[in-house]
Amino acid sequence: MTSRTRRRQMHLAAHFPGVNSTTVWTDPRSGSQIGFASFVHLARTAERGLFDFFFLAEGLRLREHKGLIHDLDVVGRPESLTVLSALAAVTDRIGLAATVNATFNEPYELARRLASLDHLSGGRAAWNVVTSSDAFTGENFRRGGYLDRADRYTRAAEFVATARELWDSWAPDGVPRPFAHAGEHFAISGEFDVARGPQGHPVVIQAGDSGEGREFAAADADVIFTRHGTLEAGRAFYADVKGRLAAYGRAPDDLKIMPGVTVVLGDTAAEAQEKAAEIRKQQVSPQTALLTLEQVWGRDLSAYDPDGPLPDIDPDPDGELAQGRVKIGDPFAVAARWRAVAEAKGLSIRQTVIETSGRQSFIGTPEAVAAQLDEFVTTGAADGFILIPHLTPGGLDDFVERVVPLLQERGAFRTEYTGPTLRDHLGLPLPATRSPVKG
Repeated sequence: MTSRTRRRQMHLAAHFPGVNSTTVWTDPRSGSQIGFASFVHLARTAERGLFDFFFLAEGLRLREHKGLIHDLDVVGRPESLTVLSALAAVTDRIGLAATVNATFNEPYELARRLASLDHLSGGRAAWNVVTSSDAFTGENFRRGGYLDRADRYTRAAEFVATARELWDSWAPDGVPRPFAHAGEHFAISGEFDVARGPQGHPVVIQAGDSGEGREFAAADADVIFTRHGTLEAGRAFYADVKGRLAAYGRAPDDLKIMPGVTVVLGDTAAEAQEKAAEIRKQQVSPQTALLTLEQVWGRDLSAYDPDGPLPDIDPDPDGELAQGRVKIGDPFAVAARWRAVAEAKGLSIRQTVIETSGRQSFIGTPEAVAAQLDEFVTTGAADGFILIPHLTPGGLDDFVERVVPLLQERGAFRTEYTGPTLRDHLGLPLPATRSPVKG
């Protein structure tokens, strides 16, 4: 490759897991999930690797299973924007992204907090917009209850639009202008008391694979955080979402598609595969296997042997053993699919859960993984990746030390930050200042 050959550059981000089944809690190298030192370590490692942003997950209520706190939940996790504000003081360039729910917050208050983070960090703030239709989570909030699935997306779209009106309500000369918004979900007016931030608007991230989520991202997001599949599935998703942008007057590069992925490295391909298999066993303990099965079957399956066959009884569609979890899907269809896999391969309950649940996306030597990542970007399956390590906080150390230099050698990844803001890292333009809506 000559110096004049232009390579498509990938974007990388680091995800600090929250509510998850990815983390291997029992590994002796596993550290605190709530201590500030863990956040600092992972964020600084990602910044050393020249990643675009550091991404915090967040749940609004501890999940329950059979009336007890879910074993894989994180108890005591500090609020995301507070953590990121502290990280702004101990990092210099890496973007700082917080997951904040649009169902159980209000535009003025959240827009103010995000604008404040953007100022404190010098233009590195990002908001991962999520929604909830969960009545269990809604019990924690004054409004109570929940929104229907369709309503949660209309509220989220209006929430983002209202936040943008607030961020735009300061004139270019630094003078605040009155705003007024009257819509289906919000009716607010006044003056926004935080000046327009260094990057105009914080970067907006949308997490979702549904048709509604794809349309929402195409209309108003800067990044879409999606699930990783095969190369072919990635290309299909990429083409579908990018194809929706023109309807909103947007160019293909205005939205970055970044699937969440995991990586397992080894000195040889065989060693990497062996490590990946061991990690999956650690992630899916016998107890976790039964718990996962109970979420599908909706029944107490504690009498079953996790190393034995799947239950021969049908799921209970009305079973409510789990609270605060996203349903896996149609329980009868999922059970039928799992039974087919188990029968074809002679698998136990635990082996079936391992086989059918999420697994490491990229497994191999550093050279092989670098080549695979590059192929996804150069062939139109992704613009980059959000790495989800199985160890906290040191799970990115090997990737940064062993894979990032190879990506740089291939010309696939930056060798230095070229600007101070997250929009600079992502190659996104500064939003134009729009006049606020007047009542």
